[in-house]
Amino acid sequence: MQSHSSHLAYCTNIHPAESWDETFAMLNKHVLPVRDRLSQEKPYAIGLRLSALAARELLSDSNLSSFKNWLGQENCYVFTINGFPYGSFHNTRVKEQVYRPDWTSNERLEYTQNLITIIAALTPAKGEGSISTLPGSFKEFDAAEEEIFKRLLDCAHALEAASLKTGTDLHLGLEPEPLGHFENLTETLAFFKRFHAWAQLPQLIQKRIGVNYDTCHFALEYEKATQALDALHQAEIRISKIHLSNALRFDPRDPGVLDTIASFDEPTYLHQVLLKDSAQQIQRYRDLPEFFEAVRNQSLDLSSYTEGRIHFHIPLYDTPPAPLSSTQNHTLETLQWVSQHPGLCQHFEIETYTWGVFPETMQVDLTDQIEQEYCWVMSHWPTFTIS
Repeated sequence: MQSHSSHLAYCTNIHPAESWDETFAMLNKHVLPVRDRLSQEKPYAIGLRLSALAARELLSDSNLSSFKNWLGQENCYVFTINGFPYGSFHNTRVKEQVYRPDWTSNERLEYTQNLITIIAALTPAKGEGSISTLPGSFKEFDAAEEEIFKRLLDCAHALEAASLKTGTDLHLGLEPEPLGHFENLTETLAFFKRFHAWAQLPQLIQKRIGVNYDTCHFALEYEKATQALDALHQAEIRISKIHLSNALRFDPRDPGVLDTIASFDEPTYLHQVLLKDSAQQIQRYRDLPEFFEAVRNQSLDLSSYTEGRIHFHIPLYDTPPAPLSSTQNHTLETLQWVSQHPGLCQHFEIETYTWGVFPETMQVDLTDQIEQEYCWVMSHWPTFTIS
């Protein structure tokens, strides 16, 4: 969906699909019904997730030209690609494996270069195309930062070359999140400062490599959206794309809270827990099992904390009952900032990929959920009017 120069989609990483055939079948089965509800006449935007396998297969034979024809026939277009998960993302243990291969590896660079080729072919002349990716690596990998810089610089050159060749504006957004190589505002600003200094090509980096601002992730870190977005802009870090999603909040002092959040402890994804006390100090746990173990062995006293947040993406419209709640206010603040700063970011993507692991009490029809998320965004984004 498009409003003047802004584009809004939902990310298809919510649907299991690894090969190109599976991805194309998913688009027909799931995406078109959403389009039919929301955008029967206007061009419909797709936020495409491609695994490394699907990207290679899309670039083979005549698949890419056939896909472009299909987009035209279905009145759809692709403006962004999610290039974070390299391989399987559903129905298996993902956890920290979602960061492999990281940006110290040629496999990550080659995968992203394939995505650049694809988005360059799908973006119209004078249009803008984006790719989102991981924040360099995972903290526990102790990645060599210079290796990350080398491959990101190669990527920046590839984006520049493809942009010049096609007359488009292509860019990559690194997505900070808990336990990423950089995860909060302070670490993000410091990473880009080091990267710019190392590359000695700050203008190229500023133009082609930026941040994918995920409202769930920045809320998890207890950042204020206005302050974070202002700081990124002032540091001349491009806001490549904004992911719209909410994290789960809870009151750690509630006596029934442990039983309530136990239903969110599932084996597929990492669900980092961040607790804040009255002095604004943050205590972090790698995943829900580690959090529960700390409570059991009495190394964690929940009564010492005023708020807890869990890396579990929940629908934008959802307001769970106490002792749970959501970080919805961070997303609202982000949409308000966007309305006040038109043009600083033009790509927006609803990214609640956790539908398949929701507790039973949250399960609704998937098409209904996606439609409700779109409606919530448009009702709270005063300057977004479909054109």
